[in-house]
Amino acid sequence: MSQIALPKIDKSILIRKDEIVKKLSKIINSDNILSEADEVRPYETDALSVYTQTPLAVVLPENTQEVSEILKYCYKENIKVVPRGAGTGLSGGALPLQDAILLGLGKFNKIIEIDYENKCVVTQPGVTNLGITHAVEHKGYYYAPDPSSQLACSIGGNVAENSGGVHSLKYGTTTNNILGAEMVMMDGTICRFGSKSLDQEGYDLMGLICGSEGLLGVLTEVTVKILKKPQVVKAALIGFPTIKEGGDAASEIISKGIVPAGMEIMDKALIEATDNFSKAGYPRDAELLLIVELDGTESEVNELIKKVETICKKNNCSSLKLSKNEKERLSFWAGRKAAFPACGAMAPDYYCMDGSIPRGKLAEALLEIKKLSKKYNLPVANCFHAGDGNLHPLIMFDGNDKEQLKKTEEFGTEILKTCVKLGGVITGEHGVGVEKRELMCEMFNNTDIQQQLSIKKSLDEKNLLNPGKVYPILRKCAEQGRVHVHKNKDKFPDLPRF
Repeated sequence: MSQIALPKIDKSILIRKDEIVKKLSKIINSDNILSEADEVRPYETDALSVYTQTPLAVVLPENTQEVSEILKYCYKENIKVVPRGAGTGLSGGALPLQDAILLGLGKFNKIIEIDYENKCVVTQPGVTNLGITHAVEHKGYYYAPDPSSQLACSIGGNVAENSGGVHSLKYGTTTNNILGAEMVMMDGTICRFGSKSLDQEGYDLMGLICGSEGLLGVLTEVTVKILKKPQVVKAALIGFPTIKEGGDAASEIISKGIVPAGMEIMDKALIEATDNFSKAGYPRDAELLLIVELDGTESEVNELIKKVETICKKNNCSSLKLSKNEKERLSFWAGRKAAFPACGAMAPDYYCMDGSIPRGKLAEALLEIKKLSKKYNLPVANCFHAGDGNLHPLIMFDGNDKEQLKKTEEFGTEILKTCVKLGGVITGEHGVGVEKRELMCEMFNNTDIQQQLSIKKSLDEKNLLNPGKVYPILRKCAEQGRVHVHKNKDKFPDLPRF
């Protein structure tokens, strides 16, 4: 396990564990409280499994009122709370704390209402992303954001991380596809934001909630938009002999005003791994693969496909294959969707990064990652959401080798610093969590971070919700010369000392 700094453990809470569990069992069914070592171990990590921590107890409420009463009790007793959805997050956002209750929303797994007239679904946060599409597809509808983990990830977690996916280019990330939410504040207050209507009066509080990573409140209900399936959907599988030519083609497609439903880039290492895994028929001789999907009316799609072909041939593509039917289109995506599990054959472990860059810098970013791979002597496979510049380098390593893990973390840090230097940001959709926490100093100055902390403090005054996540640890920032401490005073008065 890699060592990361976490908030200091409140030993008084550990001493009171039996008392706390007993009090909680009066609020909810005792069967929904897990406190023994073997019971809580499955919750010790999220999908960023290099970091583990055992929670004080796991509490699994079944309704909003129970969540309210749990938070009210924890607020009164100064007990930390870490909210958790399906645990598929890749930034350590749901990493438990030893002196904190882990609040699992797995039992919030029902769709409350399907409203076709207003084209929306009211759902509990534990319903899976793909579960929403399955509930409405018989009527020709679907839910647009589609992260690779959509089979397992929960809609509440999607809101917490503002998850995206391959079709976010045209249809937006989670923030563009939610209309309303019910959220319980740390003191137990139940609030509602938004509604079924597309426009809301006042401040954009939905925008504040989406991507808040469990720091502001606990979601207990979400209203999402659903869309009618397009008339025609076609995908193109395009190979390129060099990284630069493929990156330039992707940038030119967007610059010409074409907005594909999805556009993905995969490098040679990933082409081979995913083709071995899914038998998708990818061009193995290509250095870079571009998957472009277009949807709309038949005439619109046919016209756009021609334009994409012209652009790719101009950029010296080595192969171009169009999907002839729905089965073939899905096979094109099968490899990309299986990119993460396919990497399991390449190394004992892989570390999935998540940063964003301007689209015009795609080729430059790929070439820089290739240089870093040689520098650290660690293989890397790349898949990008090419249309919106969200990159996911997968660094291969052996987690049992502590030196390799250290090098992997350093490699990942350099990738994210490169993103910032190229005009991008340190996360596209996975969130900050604990993984990128210290890199917040790369993007934001003291004033920026203080403003964010002021919002956090206004909604969670005692800093009990998911502490130790997102905001940089003062000690580490100071060590790296990023915080000026003068006469024992600093510009981060609200940051906890660890």
